[in-house]
Amino acid sequence: MKLEARTREPGDPREMRRSGRLPAIVYNKVLNVPISVDERAFDRVFRAQGTSHLIDLEIDGEVHAVLVRAVQMHKRRRVPQHVDFFAVTAGQKVTVNVPIELVGTPVGVKDGGQLDVQRREVAISILPRLIPDRLEIDITELTIGDSLHVSDLVPLLPAEAEVLDDLELAIAAVVPPRVLAEDEEPTVDEGVEPEVIGESDDDEGDGAETDED
Repeated sequence: MKLEARTREPGDPREMRRSGRLPAIVYNKVLNVPISVDERAFDRVFRAQGTSHLIDLEIDGEVHAVLVRAVQMHKRRRVPQHVDFFAVTAGQKVTVNVPIELVGTPVGVKDGGQLDVQRREVAISILPRLIPDRLEIDITELTIGDSLHVSDLVPLLPAEAEVLDDLELAIAAVVPPRVLAEDEEPTVDEGVEPEVIGESDDDEGDGAETDED
């Protein structure tokens, strides 16, 4: 997908956001350019491409193949404040997190067990043109006590891909149903959403700035 951008001069990022444009930066080991993108256009492209798919970023007429490396979010309103784009070099592998899609209902769940999903993506190093949309893995044959691990994803990947996560890490397991004691109440996860979506890689460039209201 294509996203248009403009180079920008230093200024108040709040004014830029009020005008509907989102401060951003595009970088790699030799590039570091402050830019801005239309906020609605970025939202549309990011929903479709996420952090693991290439975007054709056009900056003042010049097109760069980029990945979204990080999105700084407003702490309260949960709207984007700043974006880091990493410019891909032809022939260079990139590190991406590919979504894992679990397909089917495990036999163990039908027998009363519970599906415990522990990972929803896997980190790999791969050429940009080979990045898969997602990795679908069938879980219908899992019985109570069975589990899947990162190693089970290897056959689903292109041969050129290198898995960066520990192969022994669990993806999902079917566990026996947990019975609560009479005086025990279920716990509620009250965790706070992360303030940054995605993460810059230290070996890919500086990535740079942070804007605060």
